[in-house]
Amino acid sequence: MGKIKLDDIDHQILDMLIDNTRIPFTDIAKKLNISAGTIHVRVKKMEEGGIIKGSSLTLDYKKLGYSFIAYVGIFLQNTSQTKFVLERISDIPFVTVAHITTGKFNIFCKIRAKNTEHAKDIIFMLDDIEGVYRTETMISLEESINDKKRLMHSIFNEL
Repeated sequence: MGKIKLDDIDHQILDMLIDNTRIPFTDIAKKLNISAGTIHVRVKKMEEGGIIKGSSLTLDYKKLGYSFIAYVGIFLQNTSQTKFVLERISDIPFVTVAHITTGKFNIFCKIRAKNTEHAKDIIFMLDDIEGVYRTETMISLEESINDKKRLMHSIFNEL
């Protein structure tokens, strides 16, 4: 499948959706001075082309009591166990991201916990998975940058 061409209107639509995934198409249309039907057609085209994949919800984890973030590198006994281990990891809801990686770790995870005690329990759950040789944990002191909008602008400039 070829790369979909996006024009300036598409970029502006995406920019507004990045800021607020719940913005009504009529509001976008008013801001861009085009019809809501046009917005709908363009968004549908971007969805069908795989550029837009659903929408997301941003939560304030601190207010929900889950402000502790750690990154856990997982060493496997054998790389052939990767799929099995990832299936077990996916059963742990506090692991929010998992990557198969090259380099030091076989799998690299982000966990979100209530506190250090809770994080310890999650790490022990990871350690207990059959095929995990050992883990190495890094505690996040602060999430300083989490801004997909800057990336989107860089991507738009390349198109």
